[in-house]
Amino acid sequence: METALHNILERVRAAAADATPLRLCGGGSKDFHGLALEGTPLELRPLRGIISYEPTELVVTARAATPLQELQATLAQAGQALAFEPPHFALGDKQPTVGGMVAAGWSGPARASSGAVRDFVLGVEIINGRGELLRYGGQVMKNVAGYDVSRLMAGSLGTLGVLAEVTLKVLPRPVAERTLVFALDAGESIARLNQWGGQPLPISASFWHDGK
Repeated sequence: METALHNILERVRAAAADATPLRLCGGGSKDFHGLALEGTPLELRPLRGIISYEPTELVVTARAATPLQELQATLAQAGQALAFEPPHFALGDKQPTVGGMVAAGWSGPARASSGAVRDFVLGVEIINGRGELLRYGGQVMKNVAGYDVSRLMAGSLGTLGVLAEVTLKVLPRPVAERTLVFALDAGESIARLNQWGGQPLPISASFWHDGK
């Protein structure tokens, strides 16, 4: 077992023995989300790096603290991407990570057409509250018999365990994309989208603003 993971396991076990609450610290880009930050910091940034990537199988496995930008750059080299378009919220030295992306469960504008984060989680390795290393799921879509714990981690904000490793399904990047702009009020925009929704159009996202 690698040193970084071993040290984190020992920290969790010690905290469990002392009944000390822990605050999971990754990239910090989503510290503004959820309840106030409390507990003894548990540094997770040493858990980084892409473990395996099989472009032909559309599967990638990365440690939880791997920078999201690093993962997306690797996928882009093979003409692939995270289809749910995760938001970054990068600010200064606070950069999004793979674990934070799953823990927050946030998807981008393509969620309506491609699915949410949880739909692309194939497997996870987590550390539970007792300091035990557990693995759920695998590297294929049909790998779960019974309750799907892997996808339950999406949006859990670290309350169910420390994400150590995540396996994700990826998809090819679109060959081309185009953004169209129309001058419509809110009502007209909704009517137009409803009309388009009944047609076989590859619309991945929509947005309306009042121009202010």
